[in-house]
Amino acid sequence: MAIIVQLVQGLQSLAGHLTDPANLAQILTTTALGISLILILTQISQRINRDKNAPPEVPYWIPYLGSAIQFSLNPLKFFEENRKKYGDVFTYTMVGRKFTVCLGTEGNNFVFNAKLADVSAEESYSPLTTPVFGKGVVYDCPNHMLMEQKRFVKWGMSNDAFRAYVPEIEEETKDYFKRWNNKAGARGDLFVAMGELIIKTASRTLMGPEIRALMDDSVAQLYHDLDDGFQPINMFFEWLPLPSYFRRDKAHRKMRDIFRQVIEERRANNITDKTDMLQSLMNQTYKNGTAFTDVDACHLMIALLMAGQHTSSTTATWALMYLAERPNLVKELLDEQRDVLGSIDAPLSFDQMKNMPLLDNVIRETLRLNPPIILVLRKVIRSVAFPGTEYIIPKGHYLAASPIGTQIDEKFYKNATSFEPHRWDNVVEEDSGETVDYGFGKIAGGGARNPSLPFGAGRHRCIGESFAYVQLKTIISTFIRMYDISLTEKGFPKPDFTKMFVQPQLPVQVDYKPRK
Repeated sequence: MAIIVQLVQGLQSLAGHLTDPANLAQILTTTALGISLILILTQISQRINRDKNAPPEVPYWIPYLGSAIQFSLNPLKFFEENRKKYGDVFTYTMVGRKFTVCLGTEGNNFVFNAKLADVSAEESYSPLTTPVFGKGVVYDCPNHMLMEQKRFVKWGMSNDAFRAYVPEIEEETKDYFKRWNNKAGARGDLFVAMGELIIKTASRTLMGPEIRALMDDSVAQLYHDLDDGFQPINMFFEWLPLPSYFRRDKAHRKMRDIFRQVIEERRANNITDKTDMLQSLMNQTYKNGTAFTDVDACHLMIALLMAGQHTSSTTATWALMYLAERPNLVKELLDEQRDVLGSIDAPLSFDQMKNMPLLDNVIRETLRLNPPIILVLRKVIRSVAFPGTEYIIPKGHYLAASPIGTQIDEKFYKNATSFEPHRWDNVVEEDSGETVDYGFGKIAGGGARNPSLPFGAGRHRCIGESFAYVQLKTIISTFIRMYDISLTEKGFPKPDFTKMFVQPQLPVQVDYKPRK
């Protein structure tokens, strides 16, 4: 008891000492001097420790945090301001890590086509993706296995598959929007609608009927919990005991068990006539004879579900917001449908949509201005030289490419920040004719110097690009048949750079009325 009394008295004495005006002023002065000294030493340290062959480095005042605040507020502005000071290649610090950004077409080519011996995408992204997707797939395996996994899923990306997908996506879109208020003067949340619709159409076409049947029930919440764990903080603090991490891990286990149950039921009932992606993944083997297990198949299915949803739902939202702002383009799109199909009441088809260039260009222009991913990373595992310069990027740094920099550059596109789908009408992109096969089929080689790279380039180019176009074209075509849309009093949304995938600032609402 006496010890407790002494402790309380001691705390009271300390509190009195700290709150005494004379002592408080001294404490604040000492603290301010200490902070100033730390900031000065930080600046000195940056100058002393800089390698003479390293790229120029953006100075910062706050240790460890570095340029994180300026970068997160507006990465594009951050890059542009520092590009004017340091050129196309420079380094910045963020949360204790060094990022060497390489801008321009040569910078994009350098990062996308860097040798596997020099850089690693796996070490960059695994802390973010592995807890969501699961072990053994995508960035939690050697690159050669990822290339084979792309080969496994390419079966579901064929033209024959797309011909079957289009009517299914059209039907899902019509069914989904039956829930909207079909009276004039209504208002709807476009971002929420596109997010839900992309999941439904992807599950209907790629995942299998059993998974689609669950999308209105348990899987929707599981997806939400997985999505909450798919945030930038994971890349820096994957070890934190956050509630969102616990929910993410629990959701991953449940989602994996759902896919596993479907696989087990198909095997037990000797079901072999399904044509969805899950059926394809159930019977795969790596070239070296290693089995692609059912658990691997479950994890890759989760990856397919999650990875495509963000990019496609965001792109669909941006595209329809541009059309809400430009009703003349909606009229042109409907006229294009009439010219190709004979009527806007005629069913859509994969082959006929290939003859709708304006529809294609609306999506192309949307992706040019608003690519969902604005930063592509690789971790340097062996010091590498940037061609044509004296710069050596040290081991341990992260290489960063930002293709949107060239996509909105006046050097490549007139009125570069304006939405003009017709700019693509007569554009024929250069094609060297060269192709490269990384293990999942031939793709165009040397394409990383193209100023527009919304789907990436090289061995990590998005394998879902063709499916994304089919999905987006079908949804947009069906939607504009159903509704006239216009912007609300808030006007056109600004981008939200705080998210892993850059999306419009929420909420994203439009005024709509049924089309007569």
